[in-house]
Amino acid sequence: QVQLVESGGGLVQPGGSLRLSCAASGFTFSTYAMKWYRQALGKERELVATISSTGYTWNYADSVKGRFTISRDNAKNTVYLQMNSLKPEDTAIYYCNAFWSLSGRTYWGQGTQVTVSS
Repeated sequence: QVQLVESGGGLVQPGGSLRLSCAASGFTFSTYAMKWYRQALGKERELVATISSTGYTWNYADSVKGRFTISRDNAKNTVYLQMNSLKPEDTAIYYCNAFWSLSGRTYWGQGTQVTVSS
């Protein structure tokens, strides 16, 4: 059974930091690129960050460049999103996504809420 379980969300003040984690199981984690998406209330889901299966390449949305860092630990089947200098506009539900380019197969987590507010 495939599972992606996000954790680490919560309420933080502007300028603060959070670290999201996504624990994967039920598939060969090391062969999948991993992505973080977010969806704010009333808006479309947005791709935030991507990391390759090996962890050697990554990409970020312009809105988070220089503030967010995606990483992965293939030994622990876990992907992380370190979020610094958080802004109110970062408020959203953050979703973990696994994508295998050879097959197009993709899996989603259930999401974790991040709220940036004073």
